[in-house]
This record gives sequence, structure tokens and C-alpha cells, in this order.
Amino acid sequence: MKATRTILIGLVSVAAALAAGHLVAGLVSPLASPFLAVGNTAIDLTPHPVKDFAIRTFGENDKLVLLGGMALVLAALGVVAGLLSRRSPWPGTALAGVLGLLGIAAVLARPTTTAWSVIAPVASLVVGVAAFRWLWSQAPVVAQGRRKFLLSTAAIAAGAGLAAMGGQLLAGRVDVEASRRGIKLRPRETAPEIPFDADFAREGTPSFLTPNDKFYRVDTALTVPRLRAEDWRMRVHGMVDNEMLLTYDDLLRRPLVEKTITLVCVSNEVGGPYISTSNFIGVSLPDLLRDAGVRPGADQLATRSVDGWTCGTPVESIMAPGSNAMLALGMNGEPLPLERGFPVRMVVPGLYGYVSATKWLVDMELTTFDAFDPYWAQRGWGKKAPVKVMSRVDRPKSFERVPAGRFVVAGIAWAQHTGIDGVEVRVDGGPWQKTTLSTEVNIDTWRMWRIELDLKPGNHTVECRATDRKGYTQTNERAAPIPDGATGWHSMVFTSVG
Repeated sequence: MKATRTILIGLVSVAAALAAGHLVAGLVSPLASPFLAVGNTAIDLTPHPVKDFAIRTFGENDKLVLLGGMALVLAALGVVAGLLSRRSPWPGTALAGVLGLLGIAAVLARPTTTAWSVIAPVASLVVGVAAFRWLWSQAPVVAQGRRKFLLSTAAIAAGAGLAAMGGQLLAGRVDVEASRRGIKLRPRETAPEIPFDADFAREGTPSFLTPNDKFYRVDTALTVPRLRAEDWRMRVHGMVDNEMLLTYDDLLRRPLVEKTITLVCVSNEVGGPYISTSNFIGVSLPDLLRDAGVRPGADQLATRSVDGWTCGTPVESIMAPGSNAMLALGMNGEPLPLERGFPVRMVVPGLYGYVSATKWLVDMELTTFDAFDPYWAQRGWGKKAPVKVMSRVDRPKSFERVPAGRFVVAGIAWAQHTGIDGVEVRVDGGPWQKTTLSTEVNIDTWRMWRIELDLKPGNHTVECRATDRKGYTQTNERAAPIPDGATGWHSMVFTSVG
């Protein structure tokens, strides 16, 4: 049999298998899609250096790159299956079966798997094998019936396309946006108005508040969970005196507060972009835990996302006076966007997000660090992860050409829950110079800085370092983001032209 025919058979069979699994997953659970389950398993098993590279290189598009890469690998396997099956259908059948079994194993390994979930990868296995066998049986008579073979192949390919679209429509049938639009958040305590001089955006820093669609996103979710507020439930249990099962309306009946808070991701390299600030609206997490009655010895709050991801937060950080820890329902005056954790997420200032900012939150258990290791702790990351004192140059940009003479250098600094006391800058290894700080909004937010420098024509390197309220000046010792946050001075190389 010609190689082109068997390659086509392999590719169409792979497409049919994936589409069938996606369609059935749309009926039982979007997370049961074998394609997504394999992708999530790949994320779990990817070594830290590779994950860091993906985040650093592709940013928030890392998941699209992963899915695209998986599609290419599966297409390549379809080609291999076809080439191996020129004389007999059994090699391709065996490969299709192995891929189907891997999909079943991936779905069974997910923490959200139910008894119904396995139907999707089983459907994928059956359809993939059946499509391969049937198309192969049609191909040998191509000399007498090429039209019939091509029509059969086209019909299966078209059916796969329709099934994939059907699965996508079914997965999105929950009208979450309608749920969001129906919510009105009216905090009793609103955040103070942001002063005009809280940022130096006109001179190159970010605006003080980050627009919702620009707020950084780093998580493990290949697809954004779709959970309506009306359907949301959260259990509070474990080492508590009073177990609680809360609805969204239960949270709305509690006093809502609005707090201005900066969040930063532990994946942030020195000078990285994964830091943002918002006016979060929510309920006090310390008050909620006091109502539940935290028992002595409980030192970790284990939280779980609807997609099964787990997080562990130090109880002492949550319950500390003035912690401002909250269950957030909204940001910047509106309900949480889907990508930022709707309906409910956790926010604990002063800790990196992987231990403090569970999105799509559905479960809270009071436990101990000895008894439970959450997702990233299982992979060797730090368990408590306080945010480190850091600063960043935002102007000039790397290798930018700027006018010689008087020039404004500007950037940001942060030491959440401690506060920034000062930022210094030096040019070409010269003496450190104090910068002018923006008006402080509160100790849980970033702070902008600026300085006017006289620059001679030529190449220059500018560095910055911050000092927090406790008198600690950030170290120049370079450390990678993993396991508990990067360190080092940020620098920019640029050119002054006269």
C-alpha cells in the first residue's frame, strides 16, 4: 500500500480518537478529555528547569505552546502508525491501542476523576482503533475505488471536526458570564483612593492598579474552570471546631471589604513581569477561620481548586494582626474574571502566589505541614515562601537608545507586608544614589521610584536595589526562582546618544 494512503489513515484516525474523547468529555466532564488529561500529566511531570524555560520564554502562552506541541507529537505518531502499517494494519492498531491506554491512565491519574470520567478516554480508544482498522480495510481497493476511499476518509475527518466542535460547545455550555453579570459587590469598607503620585506611569513605571485583563496569570490549568456562583460550594473542615459548607450567597452575607494588594509569582525572575496590583473585594479569611474555630496545632491551611490543584498556606500568616488575608470575590470593582479565579480565590499578602492565592477555590482544610504536602511542596518547593525584597528597572528598557544628558530612570520595588523604605540606583558601578519614592498606598503593595541622572554619550548599565521597612537591603547574590523566590539586583544595559 502506498505510504501516502497509510499516513492519511494514521492522521485521520488520531483526529477521530481525540475528537471522540473530547465530545464525550463535554458530556461528562471537560477535565475528562484524554488530550487535556495527558497535557495536565505532562505539566505535573515536567522537570523544573523546563517549566521555568517555558514560563520565561512563552509567558502566559506556555499552555498554548504545550497543547500545540502535543498536537504535533500526536500527528507525528499518526504518521509513524501509517508508515508501519503499509503491509499490515496490526502495527498501527497496536500503536493506537497504546495511545488509548495512555489516555485512560492519564484520566485515571487526575485528582478530579469520577466513575464517569473514564468513558471519555475509552471512547477515544475505541474510535481510534476502529477508524484505523476500517480505513485500512478500504485502502487496498483504491485502484478500483479511489473515490470511495477518499470519501470515507473525508467523512471521518469531517465527523472528527464536528465532534471536536461539539465537545467544545458542550464544555462551555455553563453560562459563567451570565452568572458574573448577575453579581453586585457592595463592600462595606472600600479601599482608599489611589493618590495621583502613587505611580510614575508617565515616566515609564506601570500604572499603580493593574487592569484585570493585564493582571499576570501563572497556573497549571490547561483550560479555565467554568463554575457558576450559584453552583459554588466550599467545605471548611479538618482541625476545626465547627465544620462549614459555604455557598456564594453565604459569603455575600458576610461583611465585604476592599483592599489594595500586590501579588507576585515565585516564577518571577529578577526583573520579571509576574507582579500586579488590584483592589480586591472579599471577606476576611481570619474572621472566617475564627468562626470555624481553628484547633491548637493546626499550622497549615490546605486549599483545593475545583480542578484538583492544592496549596498550603501558613496559618500564622493568615491569622497575624492586620494580615489582610481574604477570600476574594472581585477585583477592581467587578466580580473576578474567569481566568483570575471566579467565583472565589484566596489572597494572602506577603506570600508568593503558589502558597497563598488558590484560584477557583472549593475546599479548605485545617491541617499541619507534617501531615500534608500540597502540589508544589511535593515537587521540592518551599513550604512557607514569604515574598523577598525586590526592585526592578522599568525605564530605560534593555538596549534602548536614550538621549544623553538629563534622563529619568524609573522602576518599581516591593516588600509586601513589610513596606519599602528606600531604593538606590547606580550607573556603571559608580556610587549608589537615592531615588525619589512615590506616595505609599500601603505596605501590601508595590512602590514606584524615579531618579534624574546626567548621562554622557555611550553605553551604560544601571542597577537598582531596595531596602525594606525593617532595614534589610536586597542582596546581590543571584538565586533562581525555585524553590522559594529569586534574588539579585536588576540591571539594564542601554545607550545614551548625544
